[in-house]
Amino acid sequence: MTRPPPLIDGHLDLAYNAGLGRDLTLELGALRARDPVPGQTATVTFDELRAAGARVALGTLFALPRTGESPGGYTDHAGARAQALAQLDTYRRWEDRGLIRLLRSGAEVAEHLEGADGPLGVVLLMEGADPVRDADDLGFWVGAGVRLIGPAWGRTRYAGGTDAPGPLTAEGRDLVTAMRDLGIALDASHLDDAAFWEAAEIGPRLVASHSNSRAFLPGNRHLTDGMARAVAASGGVIGLVFLSPFIRPGWDVAQPRVGLDELAAHARHYAGLVGWEHVGLGTDLDGGFGREKAPAGIGSYRDVGRFLDLLPGEHRAGVAGGNWARWLTRFL
Repeated sequence: MTRPPPLIDGHLDLAYNAGLGRDLTLELGALRARDPVPGQTATVTFDELRAAGARVALGTLFALPRTGESPGGYTDHAGARAQALAQLDTYRRWEDRGLIRLLRSGAEVAEHLEGADGPLGVVLLMEGADPVRDADDLGFWVGAGVRLIGPAWGRTRYAGGTDAPGPLTAEGRDLVTAMRDLGIALDASHLDDAAFWEAAEIGPRLVASHSNSRAFLPGNRHLTDGMARAVAASGGVIGLVFLSPFIRPGWDVAQPRVGLDELAAHARHYAGLVGWEHVGLGTDLDGGFGREKAPAGIGSYRDVGRFLDLLPGEHRAGVAGGNWARWLTRFL
């Protein structure tokens, strides 16, 4: 009997959701019955990930800055660091309970994927670099298991980001240089164009953990064709986001949810630019939104396979996880 291909998700805010009070160890119905997050129907639990066949995820350390919608967010490095350390502790506690396995090297990823069963493998991805004090502090986070860093979310001390145009700062250039020298990959998702091209010139390994195509969407959140080519030229993978306003411009929650066929159009566009071998999943499910904003047909995480069914048969296994597996085992 042929084993189904592993599913690898390039972007899940697992510990962040736990910090909101969600118990991901519950069955999904039980979680929804006591969900502390209003207006965002949960789709992700450990049971749902198992049901979908997920073997590995890039699990984030995401520190939320203070905004009008998040008045309790951080305002300085210390606040960002405290959030990230709390999430790191969550992952470690989950590992102690046998719920996940933290993966720190390509060899560990390969060995984990060879196993027929076992907990979810998690590779740590820092989304927004403000928890890092400076370039000299990078070694601490590497020692803690972080293997990818996205310098920006909105604007950070290091780079311009989503809806906050700007280049790398002087601190950002130092950080990206240190990342390159230590072999820590740069997640280009959320980087503004100016910061992206400066970072690409410095030369770290590039991925885009959760970015759809700007060919379909205005604004600086997603990748231009040139950016997609640069990520692919470094050997990187681009993860597709399962969020309706990141699939169709102008969508809002009062409208019917966007169809999975429209997300498949983003996949086909990337494949036409750089080849299917650079296209993967970066669902971001429950990453600040719930079922209400996920594409039609995605009622919970176990439905992710419905998207794969819309892709060319010979490329489904690669997008499901094979392309991320190749990158992780080669570069991590």
